[in-house]
Amino acid sequence: MLNNLKKIKQKKIRVGRGIGSGRGKTSGRGIKGQKSRSGVAIKSFEGGQMPLYRRLPKRGFNTIRVKDIGALNLAKIQYFIEQKKIKTSDRIDLALLKKLNIIKKRYKKLKVLGKGEIKEKLNIEVNFLSDSAKTKLEQSGSSIKIINK
Repeated sequence: MLNNLKKIKQKKIRVGRGIGSGRGKTSGRGIKGQKSRSGVAIKSFEGGQMPLYRRLPKRGFNTIRVKDIGALNLAKIQYFIEQKKIKTSDRIDLALLKKLNIIKKRYKKLKVLGKGEIKEKLNIEVNFLSDSAKTKLEQSGSSIKIINK
């Protein structure tokens, strides 16, 4: 049974090992020229055509899309109310959340998302509001003000 198995591993071609090997002398690289030399790689050379890396504009280290919108779920707001970090009588807006270190100071706008449930009646002032958050806040009887800045 073991004798019927075929050889799976192919023999490695050893270049530059004499004329009888078929890969001797120039080791299959041809004669002369840049590609026949060792240690030469012609990276991103497109035959004289303007290479792709030069055709594309420089971008540097700046992010393409600056994210300056802070997102906050209803579940998170409810959690901070339960922890007594936010009072239900307060107007919940960007300035208050920055002051309480709930969202980072780099954000310039605020969006409230609808994940979670809200139990209390709130006074919310935001830039953006998801549809699910809007319906949940309206059900709780909260007052919503959307700022367009």
